[in-house]
Amino acid sequence: MTYCVAIKLNAGLVFLADSRTNAGLDQISSFRKLMVYENPGDRFMVLLSAGNLSITQSVRELLESQQLRDEATGDMLTIWNVRSMFDAARVLGAAVRHVFERDGVALSRSGVDFNISLVLGGQIQGENMRLFQVYSAGNFIEATSETPYFQIGESKYGKPVLDRVITPRTPLDEAAKCALVSMDSTLKSNLSVGLPLDLIVYEKDRFASDKIVSIDESNPYFRMLHDSWGERLRHVFDSIEDPAWDGGDSAVPIRVHSRQAQPLTKVTAPAGAVTLVSGWAWRLCTRMGTAESPPSQAGSSMLSKTWRRRSPQLSCSMRKYGLLSSMLTILSEAKRSFSYTIRSSGRPTERLDLSVLSMDTRAHLAASSSGVRGVITRSSTGLPYLDSPIWK
Repeated sequence: MTYCVAIKLNAGLVFLADSRTNAGLDQISSFRKLMVYENPGDRFMVLLSAGNLSITQSVRELLESQQLRDEATGDMLTIWNVRSMFDAARVLGAAVRHVFERDGVALSRSGVDFNISLVLGGQIQGENMRLFQVYSAGNFIEATSETPYFQIGESKYGKPVLDRVITPRTPLDEAAKCALVSMDSTLKSNLSVGLPLDLIVYEKDRFASDKIVSIDESNPYFRMLHDSWGERLRHVFDSIEDPAWDGGDSAVPIRVHSRQAQPLTKVTAPAGAVTLVSGWAWRLCTRMGTAESPPSQAGSSMLSKTWRRRSPQLSCSMRKYGLLSSMLTILSEAKRSFSYTIRSSGRPTERLDLSVLSMDTRAHLAASSSGVRGVITRSSTGLPYLDSPIWK
């Protein structure tokens, strides 16, 4: 994966890209994803790429030689002779489609998606700066004053700061700083994006740029930005008042009536609702610390009596056995319980409060309540037979 961002401002353009690629956890490499096409005094263009590395490299290689016939004049257009950035984006789209026509079928047979995203921006003599995002079908869109930047790759982590800071009137250096903060946030949250970074700042109507830098972990400015952003963000967070649920002296209470939304209502159990829960499930919840300690008397041993009223303590059991596979487990255990119930001649059975791993009868008696006269026989799997649940 990768993360690239391009910003179009009134004063110029900013481009930033990482260089990490990976084909698995043990195949991580660095490949540049930013290319500069410059003819000083005539044109300046920058290409950012993300997606399948073999596809993006093929497109970049073709872009320098790809020709597109001009329908009006019949001339063959390349990125070096087009008279507008729009036509340059058309040439790039044609290169993408050429690679798809050549490799798309073979990639599909191998189960590989034709995955590519591109950003092309710059300026050609005689027109203003323009910025385009090109998709895998070769089609493209252009940045506007309402949306002055494009992101490709792992874009979600660095987007919030761009939305809050960037406008067409943002100065170039401030936009470069914002792009680096956006990249730092992405590096913090996503291991598939990594250093070194490539940063380019282009000033309007210069048709060339000398503000080009590669940034690695030893870069003093990026280290300062990384440390400062983390510290200041934490400081701002700590300075915000915590929500006051009981009102109190807070000038900004959180529990107020909403003008648009109705209060949230709870779904509660109807009165008298009961839920079938096995003693084994109750014991499991007890071990997990989500249920109260069960009483020692197990109640009637008849299977028809194995009902327990719904209570907060049973939420664990209800969640545990909400799936079909879990219900099948209950039914399987219930068969064993019923088999033991028949042998108990209808007398109340005793459920052990503790799980006893020993096969010694005395150990079972010691783990039971004082009124026990017998013990639950273990099954062939080493588990005690399922005892009957109780009324509560």
